[in-house]
Amino acid sequence: MITIIKQSPQRRETIRYQGEVVEQLPNGLLIQAYWTLPTRDLGYVCFEKGDSFLEYYYIDRWFNIFAIAHPDGKPKGWYCNIAEPAYISDTSIEQVDLLLDVWININGKHIILDEDEFAQATNLSEQQRQGAQEGLEALLHLLHTQQAPFTTLSDFGA
Repeated sequence: MITIIKQSPQRRETIRYQGEVVEQLPNGLLIQAYWTLPTRDLGYVCFEKGDSFLEYYYIDRWFNIFAIAHPDGKPKGWYCNIAEPAYISDTSIEQVDLLLDVWININGKHIILDEDEFAQATNLSEQQRQGAQEGLEALLHLLHTQQAPFTTLSDFGA
C-alpha cells in the first residue's frame, strides 16, 4: 500500500488516502484505489462507493490521470488533475493540485473544469501557472493523438 496526498497550491494537505501499487512506470507509478467516500455527483459523472480508480502519477508531467470504472468494471471515463509533477517516495505520492481539471468521457469528449477558478487564483506562482498551461496542452495532445492511457478502454482496471 502507498499513501496518496493531494495538496493545495500552497502545499497544504487537502486529502489523503491509500492505494496499491500496480506498476512501476518509467516516469512514475500506476496505483489502484477505490472510492470510499459518500457518493459525489459532479453533474457530468457520479463517484460512488466501490468505484475503481486506476491512477497514473508522473514525476515529469504536470498532470495525473484517473481511469474510473464502476465496481463491476464498466468504464465511466477519465478524471485528470492538472498538477505539479508528483513527488514519489517508498511510502507516499505527494502532488500539488493546480485547480484545473479535465473530465473525459468514454467516447473521448472532454470538458475543461475550473478555468474561472484557475484564472482568478491569486495564490499560484508564475511557474505553477506556466506548468499548468503546459500540462493541460500535453494532456489534451495525449487524448487527441490517442496515446496511453487513452488508446483503448481496456486500460480501465478493476
